[in-house]
Amino acid sequence: MNESDFEPLLFQELPPETMVERSAAFYETMKRRRTVRDFSSRPVPLEVIQNAVLAAGTAPSGANLQPWHFVVVSDPATKREIREAAEAVERAFYQGRAPDEWLQALAPLATNANKPFLETAPYLIVIFLKKTFIAEDGRERKTYYPVESVGIATGLLITALHLSGLSTLPFTPSPMRFLNRILGRPGSERPFLILVTGFPAEDAKVPVIHKLPLERIATFDRDSCG
Repeated sequence: MNESDFEPLLFQELPPETMVERSAAFYETMKRRRTVRDFSSRPVPLEVIQNAVLAAGTAPSGANLQPWHFVVVSDPATKREIREAAEAVERAFYQGRAPDEWLQALAPLATNANKPFLETAPYLIVIFLKKTFIAEDGRERKTYYPVESVGIATGLLITALHLSGLSTLPFTPSPMRFLNRILGRPGSERPFLILVTGFPAEDAKVPVIHKLPLERIATFDRDSCG
């Protein structure tokens, strides 16, 4: 490792009051994010999607191996093929594979095997996880913490799209290997998630839900509480 492998950190410290203001404003913005299942077919500028994917690509990853690949799908025929394959998997899930406890947990969300949003929304971003990669020497190498790394990148992608004024739906049919076939991805990549994105339908509704308060999701030691 050489000194030239490093560069100065570009970091701008903010006054404490600005830090608090920004963190509170970000929280208020993210509170308005909701998962949407009813999308408009209105077009979305491709550059918005490209910028959001670039933001996702800034995520930290094990050994900086960036074990993700994003396939952005907008072609109607490809979206229809994905929908048909996904609905076949979902019918098997709802008609027998899913345990009763899981179906009961899903009941308040009113979900079923029909997934029209896969065709209606202008973009599907299919996220693949790479457990291995081909190094510069031509050998296959493993990645480190790929699930955690891709999960962080997906969170950044959802956030970037929300801040850009779009709605999203994380969709995880199981199994998802049909995506490798449809999208021509190698078997070494595992489908992680389909992120549906676009504008919400004008008549879109979402379930009434409640997020847990701070005291239910975090523990602060005595010193941090002042």
